[in-house]
Amino acid sequence: MREAVIVSAVRLPTGKFLGTLKDFQAPELGAMVVREAVRRAGVDPALVDECIMGNVVSAGTGQAPARQAALKGGLADHVAALTINKVCGSGLKAVMLAHQGIQTGDIDIAVAGGMESMSNCPYLLPRVREGLRMGHGQVIDSMILDGLWCPFEGWHMGHAGETVADAYHVTREQQDEFAAESHRRAHAARTGGKFKDEILAVPIPQKKGAPTLFDHDEAVRPETTAETLRALKPAFKKDGSVTAGNAPPVNDGAAALVVVAAERAQALGLTPIARIVAQATSGLQPKMLLMTPVEATRKVVKKANWRLDDVDLFE
Repeated sequence: MREAVIVSAVRLPTGKFLGTLKDFQAPELGAMVVREAVRRAGVDPALVDECIMGNVVSAGTGQAPARQAALKGGLADHVAALTINKVCGSGLKAVMLAHQGIQTGDIDIAVAGGMESMSNCPYLLPRVREGLRMGHGQVIDSMILDGLWCPFEGWHMGHAGETVADAYHVTREQQDEFAAESHRRAHAARTGGKFKDEILAVPIPQKKGAPTLFDHDEAVRPETTAETLRALKPAFKKDGSVTAGNAPPVNDGAAALVVVAAERAQALGLTPIARIVAQATSGLQPKMLLMTPVEATRKVVKKANWRLDDVDLFE
């Protein structure tokens, strides 16, 4: 099978919920990174075979979100597009599909990534189409229902964190320490310019004057400490350990890669920044979903004929 290489990668700064990126729908965010990824790759947009974009809560975004991102992002009309929903793994699955398409010869050049606007997830009105007629109606948050609610266990994703913490004896203190260190590292990376090359700054229109440039991850809280996190109450379970402080936030953002068949990249004079060696996916009981990356890691290392200690960086 053919080898696939990555020739460009770009992301937007992460916008917090109802933050700086709140006025952009997911396909608009996706279009920004599609256009920039292709520009950075130095590829003629007309040569792209397919644009594959992950998007979880598509309600209210309009028909064919990936197609919107592709055309608004400057790709040609003949470029195919596909929207993928694998919940948190949607963007990565888009890249995996691009890789598989290249391996089989169906694709030479693909743009693949993900896009999400949690700020724009609409509220839903069940039974309104047929008429409520009598009694109370219900308003449902599509962000929760379609993005953060397990239909098998009937609980919020935060409960999955509680389940794994209980199963593996991860204490509240350990979670708070880990969360605080995560914010510290993210802040250090940002101030040290580590994210500069991968982020596309977004012009934000102002009521008066010129647009401002949004160029940093908004959810990073450098003032966070384990001590301040310990003051927070459990968010999902009365005697639980997962809080609003040590759980990941909901955000707005997008990212895209240009993935190319190795021989096509060489023919076009493109410089690879990475090559895809192997990929794997996995499944477990719904309540243990947060452990599926562990199983996928074991599988992909085996497929690549590596050992865990061969790997320098896990993300």
